[in-house]
Amino acid sequence: MVLPSAYTLIADDLRAVDGIIRARLHSEVVLVRQVAEYIIAGGGKRLRPALLLLVAGALNVRGSQHHELAAVVEFIHTATLLHDDVVDESSLRRGRETANALFGNAASVLVGDFLYSRAFQMMVSVGSMRVMEVLAEATNVIAEGEVLQLTNCHDADVDVESYLRVIRYKTAKLFEASARLAAILAGSDADLEEAMARFGMHLGTAFQIVDDVLDYSGIEDETGKHLGDDLAEGKPTLPLIHVLRHGTPEQTACVRQAIEQGGREAFPQVLAAIRACGALEAALSHARNEAARATAELLRLPPSRFRDALLQLTSFSVERNK
Repeated sequence: MVLPSAYTLIADDLRAVDGIIRARLHSEVVLVRQVAEYIIAGGGKRLRPALLLLVAGALNVRGSQHHELAAVVEFIHTATLLHDDVVDESSLRRGRETANALFGNAASVLVGDFLYSRAFQMMVSVGSMRVMEVLAEATNVIAEGEVLQLTNCHDADVDVESYLRVIRYKTAKLFEASARLAAILAGSDADLEEAMARFGMHLGTAFQIVDDVLDYSGIEDETGKHLGDDLAEGKPTLPLIHVLRHGTPEQTACVRQAIEQGGREAFPQVLAAIRACGALEAALSHARNEAARATAELLRLPPSRFRDALLQLTSFSVERNK
């Protein structure tokens, strides 16, 4: 497990969350159980539940509602993965076949819908309109982000702000919601709630930028996915945008054509252009800036082991290799 000290601190909480996940996955429909259990059992860092649990710990939340909501955010995240892999026609995630590759696109989409609806059943049980408001808005924004990303594919004129907008909608929104929910459960004032939401947003943004960098610099056995997937799908991520803005005419033309056409054929040439332009370093610098802004928000919390773990989580988001 990554971040051993941070995760050890919430080991009992994570076990409780896993118990809720297992119980709530139950369905009388066998295929629903099979697909849902396959994707949930696929591992992953459980970052969003961990984020909620750690902020809850830092704010001295008691009871079990934070466990239920940690399971909710994991269900929402898992539903987005099922849908994303269908849209992206992905065949590998976390080193295993994707659910759509194994069970088919129709089953993956429909089980994703099941996980979304089950998540809403669970959030209703918490009995808080504010919680429901936050999660309903988050799922809506995430869906908008998925559509925005789709419209940006094969568009070599996407700028940095448009790229960041997709990240903040599609990825960072659930990080933001996770941290905000912990503050709501703690009864925090509006200023602290907003600070925790900003922390989650900046952390999620940093995390996704690094994910996009790893698509050109990672090791497949460590990242658990094929390198060049983003290029194959024509996604104009930050390393490519940097080349388009700062590369030579030849490098720019190569990257533009690769984005517009998709596929992996030009991956070696695009990778050479990325390295020559210092695009990976530039993207990582942007990620570190987001992580620094997340850290500044964290320092509003009182000192504790939980705050230290959150600071470690923030550092991990930009220093990881998978």
